[in-house]
Amino acid sequence: VRFTMVDRRLELELEVRYAIDEGGVVSARATVTNQSTKDPAPVDVLDLALLLPLPRRAAEIVDQTGRWSGERRPQRHGLVDGAHVRSIRRGRPGHDSPLVSLAGTPRFGFRHGEVWASHIAWSGNQEYVVERLPEGAGVATSVMGARELLAPGEIRLGPRERYETPEMLFAWSDEGIDGVSARLHARVRRESAYPSSVRPLVLNTWEAVYFDHDLDRLLELATEAAEIGVERFVLDDGWFHGRRNDHAGLGDWSVDRDVWPRGLGTLADRVHALGMEFGLWFEPEMVNLDSDLARAHPEWVLSPHEESIAWRHQHVLDLADPDAAGHVLEQMSALVSEYAIDFIKWDHNRDLHGAVNDSGRPRVHAQTLAAYALMDELRSRHPGLEIESCASGGARIDLGIMAHAQRVWPSDTNDPIERQDIQRWTGVLLPPELVGSHVGPEESHTTHRVTSLSFRLVTALFGHAGIEWDLTRLGLDERTALTAWARLYRELRPLIHSGTTVRADDVDSGAMLHGIVSADRTHAVFAWVRTETSATGHSSRVVIPGLDPRGEYSVRVRDEVGAASRHEVADPAWMSQPPRSWSGEFLGRIGLPLPVLNPAQAMLIELTAKTKFSG
Repeated sequence: VRFTMVDRRLELELEVRYAIDEGGVVSARATVTNQSTKDPAPVDVLDLALLLPLPRRAAEIVDQTGRWSGERRPQRHGLVDGAHVRSIRRGRPGHDSPLVSLAGTPRFGFRHGEVWASHIAWSGNQEYVVERLPEGAGVATSVMGARELLAPGEIRLGPRERYETPEMLFAWSDEGIDGVSARLHARVRRESAYPSSVRPLVLNTWEAVYFDHDLDRLLELATEAAEIGVERFVLDDGWFHGRRNDHAGLGDWSVDRDVWPRGLGTLADRVHALGMEFGLWFEPEMVNLDSDLARAHPEWVLSPHEESIAWRHQHVLDLADPDAAGHVLEQMSALVSEYAIDFIKWDHNRDLHGAVNDSGRPRVHAQTLAAYALMDELRSRHPGLEIESCASGGARIDLGIMAHAQRVWPSDTNDPIERQDIQRWTGVLLPPELVGSHVGPEESHTTHRVTSLSFRLVTALFGHAGIEWDLTRLGLDERTALTAWARLYRELRPLIHSGTTVRADDVDSGAMLHGIVSADRTHAVFAWVRTETSATGHSSRVVIPGLDPRGEYSVRVRDEVGAASRHEVADPAWMSQPPRSWSGEFLGRIGLPLPVLNPAQAMLIELTAKTKFSG
């Protein structure tokens, strides 16, 4: 449906368009056009929001916040008179992104309650709002929605020029947050940019070698990766001109011949010969002032002045300048062709504070569209190329970027305690096959917490799995477990990457149950996780939601990657008996007693339907 409104005095036209997809997600866009053909005075667009009315029973709000390596922290509070406003002025959604704004009936959870949701599919500045006024909003009580957060002068319309808002998405569910996720996941899986091939097991070299690039060591790492079962090998930061640390080199996208005298061909050819895809790290939207590019073209740097603020020793490259964008495109495209690159890890390691050009014009809007266009042109030139959106971890996750990328990196931490919640709440918006989930070494490089290998492996299984670890230093037991895990990933990924995400509401504050159920509900896999101890000595019966109540399911523990450590003398009796089966109704209403695990442990449980009841 389209609504067109005209202000004849100001010669403005506003068109608002709504559509609802087969899964029940409402999308909305608005376009404002300056219809003047002769008036030289431009029209500034400062604010154009799209809102959803809410009924009185929507009385609580949940959205997300966070920080680097601690993304996706939920926060909940009551809806009161006034506005709950989340303004993002980082030039990207940020580690503290609200991600999806949720309003619902009191105490709504993953599996219960009525929930309304809004999301803005945009990778630049944005603002979410939930507002209630004493006089209400027409026949509704409150409104929720979002807008692109525009700076004064950023959108200035001359005669016949127009501005179109980013796409706003609204969803509703009477089955809790999981119902909203099911609708959003179905929509994402229908998008044209959604990957058509299976999600290969990844090895990324960052935590294995950091900036220490040595050909022999990397060749050995590639060989070890292939033997374990890795299917995509990604060379991270440090390969390009002048890049021995993060102080220099960004913008000079040519292979550093001091480190790689024969180029990357030897490594790329070896990776491909081993049957793996070859990936490479770039940060195309950024530049170090200590680079040939910045010295040759200082006019391409947004806010290059001495008083401007560097972040991680870098500045923003003005991709809205067609010459700058064209230069980066040609450099990247040449490397993709020369080395048959299959995958790009596309990083974005700083906020866009002070993102104005030399004339003082704000550039976040133009920069965001230019980044989208650069991604699209690269993939147009190189069909089959895949792109990961990484932004110092999870600082650019939204459905705007997912129209151009095939994967996100949700956090720079691989600490499984942190990752359980990060992946749980990223999954409100994205299905697991688009969310990178890597296993790292025993000690996390961000938190320095030490965790068991089985816990790390089970945690990393529920996503687009990968490894961030120096495999050349593995012990025999670690290598055996990783190899078994790689086989398990290949076995279960058709289920994990196509099924319905299910998150049980917590048994207690230190435990969680989450999983994937196939579309026909005949197959499911769940993780029973304990992140901390609780005040109770035994877990109560744990219901396993999302199953067909008429089905009969056999239940077994999958411990190929190692058994979870228990905090009990013996497991529940059903676990030591011959394979047992229960109805889906029993499992979903009554549940099973599950073992009391020690903190930082996880158990993998698989359920397979045996029969279906006639009733």
